[in-house]
Amino acid sequence: VIPFFLTGFLEKNAGIDLVLDVTNKSRVVESLKNNEIDFALVSVIPEKIQVEEELLIDNKLYLIGNQALRDEKKPLIYREEGSATRLAMEKYFETHQGNQRKRMELTSNEAVKQAVIAGLGYSIMPLIGIQNELLDEQLFIHPKEDLPMKTEWRLIWLKGKKMSPVSLAFLDYIRSEKEEILRKHFSWYLEF
Repeated sequence: VIPFFLTGFLEKNAGIDLVLDVTNKSRVVESLKNNEIDFALVSVIPEKIQVEEELLIDNKLYLIGNQALRDEKKPLIYREEGSATRLAMEKYFETHQGNQRKRMELTSNEAVKQAVIAGLGYSIMPLIGIQNELLDEQLFIHPKEDLPMKTEWRLIWLKGKKMSPVSLAFLDYIRSEKEEILRKHFSWYLEF
């Protein structure tokens, strides 16, 4: 999600250096608490920390498998502890099928996606990260009751944070360009 919201801003502000850390929710919350970062992109607002937010786009989570996967006895492939996707997946399977399934744990959505493509199991994943694999028929959506689960991708920052001019400019950019970015880059997703 976030690269599409950064591209135009960085093109207009070529002198800005960016550090983008892709990590799980637990590390993001710790970085926010320690005021080490300006913004975080999350799908679930962290507890016990006051933040402000700018909503970007829905996060739609589906059960996915590869074309050859028809055996639901294969393991579920989870993200690591601390991942918001893992939390959503655990809640879903506790409600719908109990905790009776074998599990595999991987540390990134990309690793989970590749494991599912390889036929190691199936997983609940954000739709936004599997467009090409769906089009190439490497992955398919397995219809299930109460799916997709929906949250929202949101840009958050500490409540009352004194923002740098660059941070304020980025926030202004997102607010003014969000609809155009969504239309240009995410129309397939919004219509899905």
